[in-house]
Amino acid sequence: MQDLNPSVRRMEYRIRPCTREDTAVLAETIRGAFLEVAERHGLTEQNCPRHASNCTAVWIEQDMDRGVAYFLLETDGQAAGSVALERAKPEVVYLERLAVLPRFRGRGFGEALVARVLAEARAMGARAVGIGVIAGEAGLIDWYRRQGFAETEKRDFPHLPFLVSFMHCPLS
Repeated sequence: MQDLNPSVRRMEYRIRPCTREDTAVLAETIRGAFLEVAERHGLTEQNCPRHASNCTAVWIEQDMDRGVAYFLLETDGQAAGSVALERAKPEVVYLERLAVLPRFRGRGFGEALVARVLAEARAMGARAVGIGVIAGEAGLIDWYRRQGFAETEKRDFPHLPFLVSFMHCPLS
């Protein structure tokens, strides 16, 4: 990957917690960020209805009702990315639906969103953060490794048309 102009990399942004009023922009951001993945793997609403490329505001509302926390990254007054955090167990939280819109990639926004989740998880008293990704996304898995995650297992789920790689980041 080519080095970016340092002034572009240092774009001003803010990450804020979301409310129910943000569900439409969150769904749009998530769908837009995951569209390339869906196209690359041939994922459709028919063969993978719960893939993030099909995300709706209703999904996000249901997540929020279950206690999932969403965060929105904004720059220049527009949504550029988002992430969700769900407590799985008292000591483990899941990082979910990390999304950066294609036109905003390469600016450190993904790293900033992961850092926010790790900080939130520590504040919650968690000892680890977990994530599941499409096992065929080698570049993404390498990216998560650079963020401190390690692969723990791969699993096949009958309802998914891909293998899932689970990753884990211990918190100290």
